[in-house]
Amino acid sequence: MKPADDALTPPDLDWRAVSEQLYRMRRALLLAGCVLLAVVVGGLLGRFVAWWAGAVVVLACAGAGAWGLPAIRRNQRSWRYAERADDLLIAHGVLFRRLVVVPYGRMQFVDVEAGPLERRFGIATVTLHTASASSDAVVRGLPPAEAARLRDRLAALGEARSAGL
Repeated sequence: MKPADDALTPPDLDWRAVSEQLYRMRRALLLAGCVLLAVVVGGLLGRFVAWWAGAVVVLACAGAGAWGLPAIRRNQRSWRYAERADDLLIAHGVLFRRLVVVPYGRMQFVDVEAGPLERRFGIATVTLHTASASSDAVVRGLPPAEAARLRDRLAALGEARSAGL
């Protein structure tokens, strides 16, 4: 995947994109939340306060869904990672772009998680833990096989790099 042209991401790397399933999961969450809010709050306001108050809530939920769908699409497309000889690069963000560089020798352990909803959509999250609490890096939305491959590779590289310390 070719990353967006910006000063943060080196263009000559083999950037890998996250799964399309991340967008589908977030889309389902957004639409379920909007429908639930519109039905419950809009219905209660329409029944007990005024019909127009319920209509305002329903319209606001529709607007949030219409605005949110393209936003979560762009966010999903912004997630990417690249493996280099000595470190892992993780880039994401649409408005505020972030590039995290994690040297393999600084990793303490690699964690792969998949909650019930993530398992339903066939994705997992890889978290790299370092000695500094603020430098933990996350790659969301990977297929389970890719997450396991990345975990094993990072664990092996981290072990090899930290052996000399």
